Parts: sequence; structure tokens; C-alpha cells
Amino acid sequence: MLDTNLLRKQLDDVVARLATRPFAFPVEEFNALEAERKSIQKETEDLQALRNGLSKQIGAAKKVGGDASELMAQAAAIPTKLAELEEKLGAVRAKLEDMLMRVPNLPHASVPVGKDENDNPEVRRWGTPREFDFEVKDHVDVGAPIGMDFDTAAKESGSRFCFMRGQVARLHRALAQ
Repeated sequence: MLDTNLLRKQLDDVVARLATRPFAFPVEEFNALEAERKSIQKETEDLQALRNGLSKQIGAAKKVGGDASELMAQAAAIPTKLAELEEKLGAVRAKLEDMLMRVPNLPHASVPVGKDENDNPEVRRWGTPREFDFEVKDHVDVGAPIGMDFDTAAKESGSRFCFMRGQVARLHRALAQ
């Protein structure tokens, strides 16, 4: 999940970098949630300051022997309002977190922009690729007969995933343990 402070400070940069993925960041929704969060947070802080001020006034009134019942009545209403605001703030933060959980990671500035992995430049190569005296099979051709289900995985979660069934699933589990 992206840091909300990064979004607050460098929103335009984040949106531009996400557009290279391609991903359209919901700027209006983020700004609306941020404005609502700031409003609720400011109102909460103002109420807390009022409560603290009233507490000081109550203490000063009692010290001189005055009547503090009106101030105490005002102070008694503040905790319920603070609880309501805290609940609203929690709901806004949950919406904001849910939205940000759907945002992918930022690509590094050095990453070239392209449609797919074929647009990536080769930076360096270590060693020489092996050559075989037989026809090399694709991993899908090798894995399908032993229990690797690529078609179902692609339907469920998208490309580049695999379901393992039967003996290959047991082997994978044993190796992981």
C-alpha cells in the first residue's frame, strides 16, 4: 500500500508514475476522502481544545467557590460528540485504506515505459545460454501432464498463475516444508 503522506505531498508525481503502468489513480475520490478526513480531524481537535479549556475554567471557578454547573453541563456533552466524530473518522480512514489497497506499487523512475516485457531493454547478460541437442519443451507442456493446471488458474486469477493438483501439489508442499 502506498504511503498516504507521499500521496498528500506528491500527488501529481504519484499519478504520473502510476499512469505508466497503466493505472488511473482516482484523484477526485482521494481528494474528497482527504478533505472529509481533515474536516473531521479539525473538528475533533477543536472539541478537545474546548474540553481542555472548559476543564480549566471549571477548576478556576471551583477554586474561587463559584458555580461551575453550566460549564460542567457543556463539558459533559463533549465526550458523546467526540465519540461520534471518532466513529466517522474511522469510517473515512477505512474507505481511504480500502481505496489505497487497490493501488499498485509505484514503478521506479529508471524503469522504461512499455506495453509488455518485450519493451524492456537487456541491461547485461551473465554467461552464455545453454544449447541442447533436443527440442526444448515449454513449461506448460511439461507441467500439464503431471498436474499443473494453467487454464483454470488463468480464469481464476489471471495469467502467470498455476494450480497444482495431485502428485505435483504434494511434491510442492513437501519441498516447501
